[in-house]
Amino acid sequence: MVAPDGDVVYGGDTRAQIRVTMGGAGANTATWLASQGTDVVLVSRIGDDMAGRQVLQNLKAAGVRCELAVDPSAATCCVVIMVDESGQRTMLPDHGAGAWLQPGDLRPELLETARHMHLSGYVLLDAASRDAGLAMLQAARERGLTTSVDPQSTALIDDPGAFLGWIKGIDLLLPNEDELAHLSAGHDLLDYAGAVAATAGAAGASWIDRTGTVSVAAEQVSCVDSTGAGDAFNAGLLTAWLAGAAPASALRSGVSAATKAVAGIGAIPA
Repeated sequence: MVAPDGDVVYGGDTRAQIRVTMGGAGANTATWLASQGTDVVLVSRIGDDMAGRQVLQNLKAAGVRCELAVDPSAATCCVVIMVDESGQRTMLPDHGAGAWLQPGDLRPELLETARHMHLSGYVLLDAASRDAGLAMLQAARERGLTTSVDPQSTALIDDPGAFLGWIKGIDLLLPNEDELAHLSAGHDLLDYAGAVAATAGAAGASWIDRTGTVSVAAEQVSCVDSTGAGDAFNAGLLTAWLAGAAPASALRSGVSAATKAVAGIGAIPA
C-alpha cells in the first residue's frame, strides 16, 4: 500500500508511506469469513517464493484452510495500491501465479462437505484462468452448492454480455455501484443471478430480487483505506445469508464488516 504525501510528481520524487500487507480478493474475503467464525477453504495459486510462503503462513494464522497450488513458473500475485487523502484506492495488479489457476486445483472432495462457493470475478476476467473459474462454478452447481460472484472491476469488464453469460445461473451477484451500472446497461441481471446485493459506498447497500428491492444505510465512519471493503462486505453478507438471515439483516452484516475494513489500513481484519 502506497499513500503519497500529496500529489504524485510524475518523473520526480514524492514522499510516501508504504506498507506491505497480505491481500488479494479471495484471500481478503476468506480472512473476513474466518474472522466471523466461518469454516472457509481458499483455493488459489501461489508462486514458489518467499511471498507465497508468507501468504500461506498468514492465512493459516487467520484460520483459513488453504488449498494453494504452488506454481513452479510464476511469482505470487502482487498488487501496488495507491491510496489518496480521501481513502480511495487505485490498484496496479500483477496476478502472477493466480492467473494460472487450473480446474484441477479444486479437489472434488472439497465440494462434498461445502455449502457454498464464492468466486472472485478476477478469475473470469483473466483469460488464462477463466476456464478454471467456469469449471469450478459448474462443479459447485452439480454438487448442489449455492454460488456467488463478485465482478471486482468495471475497468476490466470489456464485454458485459460475455461476463453475464459466464456467471449465468449463480445464486448471488455482488457488484459495487459502478459494476452494477455497467453490467445492467441493456441487461436484466436477474436473468443471470437469483439475487443481486450491491454496495454503494456512503449510500449503503441494496438487495434486489424478483420480489423487490431492500436497502440499508451505511454506517458513519471516516474512510482511511477503501481497499478490500467490497471483499469484507461479501464476507459479512454471506455469513449472515448462509445462516438464514433475511436480506436486510444480511446487508447490515455486510455493511458492518465493510465499515470495519475502511476504518483502518489494509484489506484484512486487524
